[in-house]
Amino acid sequence: MPRISVSHLMKMKSEHQKITCITAYDASFATIFDQAGIQVLLIGDSLGMVLQGHDSTLPVTVDDIKYHTTCVASCAKSALIMADLPFMSYANAEQAYANSAILMRAGAQMVKLEGGEWVANTIQGLVERGVPVCGHLGLTPQSVNVLGGYKVQGRQQAQADKLLSDALLLEKSGIQLLVLECVPVALAERITNALQVPVIGIGAGAQTDGQILVMHDAFGISAGFCPKFSKNFLLETGDIRGAVALYKKQVESSEFPASEHCFY
Repeated sequence: MPRISVSHLMKMKSEHQKITCITAYDASFATIFDQAGIQVLLIGDSLGMVLQGHDSTLPVTVDDIKYHTTCVASCAKSALIMADLPFMSYANAEQAYANSAILMRAGAQMVKLEGGEWVANTIQGLVERGVPVCGHLGLTPQSVNVLGGYKVQGRQQAQADKLLSDALLLEKSGIQLLVLECVPVALAERITNALQVPVIGIGAGAQTDGQILVMHDAFGISAGFCPKFSKNFLLETGDIRGAVALYKKQVESSEFPASEHCFY
């Protein structure tokens, strides 16, 4: 099967086919997800919490992401491989260029970074230099200390309008994908309809173009807190491959996320 490309994801959006994404950190799970037909694998800075045991994503380094990207890329043959730029690894454009090059050489086909207007010029520079970019708006975990915790974003009208304007600006700057995290369903639908690029939701309702989950949350094996927007697919199947297949099927049918996984 040919490698999933950005143009393939754009075609899926235009044809109203749901995109399935999940985090991956090693070769074994990457193989399972790839064989199940998951379109996008994210080497997320969530590894700081689910693998390293930290209480946030902030301690994660570029070397951490590079290592796990190499592991995933060694076995994933069809899925698009996306890697997070971790905390303070893109504080300025030159830093973003250098660190993105490291991750692309490790096997990523796209980098993801958090932020709105302040990263627009950096995104434009990355795209001009041949690096596909995924934006990330709403709840941005790298800014947890500024946000005052892991809180739903965009419930106030002014904040919702700012998220929409930021999304449009990121698209103009060249993003080819957008992750929207922990925002009310109506706002997520508004942003999804306004953008030409696919919007991938996590805690953003079923009206986005696709869904992403941290794999540990999808299997109910995260230590400590399990977020409202997640679902334990392993509980229903008792088998990891079956859980992945169920996740994909329920995303494609818009059965997941259901109302109990959403914010209003």
